[in-house]
Amino acid sequence: MTSSESMAAAEPLVLVSRAEGELAGVVTLTLNRPRQFNALSEAMLAALQAALDSISHDDSARVVVLAGAGPAFCAGHDLKEMRAEPSLDYYRTLFNQCTRVMLTMQRMPQPVIARVHGIATAAGCQLVAMCDLAVAASAARFAVSGINVGLFCATPGVALSRNLTRKQAMEMLLTGEFIDAETARERGLVNRVAPMERVDAEVAALCRAILAKPAAAVAAGKGLFYRQAETGIEAAYQMAGQTMACNMMQACALEGVQAFIEKRPPDWAKPAG
Repeated sequence: MTSSESMAAAEPLVLVSRAEGELAGVVTLTLNRPRQFNALSEAMLAALQAALDSISHDDSARVVVLAGAGPAFCAGHDLKEMRAEPSLDYYRTLFNQCTRVMLTMQRMPQPVIARVHGIATAAGCQLVAMCDLAVAASAARFAVSGINVGLFCATPGVALSRNLTRKQAMEMLLTGEFIDAETARERGLVNRVAPMERVDAEVAALCRAILAKPAAAVAAGKGLFYRQAETGIEAAYQMAGQTMACNMMQACALEGVQAFIEKRPPDWAKPAG
């Protein structure tokens, strides 16, 4: 192993950084296998799971940004690692591990924003689809390309089909072809597209908008959004009504409504009266 390889091996697989100043409360998780295009090895999935679990219980963390080091966001699973141990039990365990990461992002109270550049392929595209919001560089490209090596991207398809229309998702899954960032925006996979030099500014703008809202309302709303999306409409309305009723009893909503009545900006730190 060369000295540069030794240094790379010693670096964390997921870098964690916390913003300060006006963006305090924003935690950025950076996938850190740049030479492998941030392929999701077992070790990286474990590191990402640990980071997400820690943040999900941290009240000081308000928004999570998921990024990638080097030339790409994420190239999906590490195919070399997968091919080294071809057993059904191993693959089941690996995909269960990946599924846990994906569901943790959706179930944690903090909104998760994907910051995408380069390529996001297979499970990397799945990561983007499972994030609550996504900002992509103009040159970013997206694909679920497992079919090109004889492996239908079934688990990425779960996330993809919940972002795109069915036929758009099936076209990507069956052809393995790339779509560009603007097409991804038009189809609902990402929210915003910007030149690379503006991507961080767009991410920051979304973070500021979320930070300006009460954490309790954001967390309750995010949880309800996904629960109702996976159920029938009658049950969805029941869950939504209960969520809104509980939210309305929280100090932030009582203050917000009172501020609206009094035609003044809300003071989220003010106790309900």
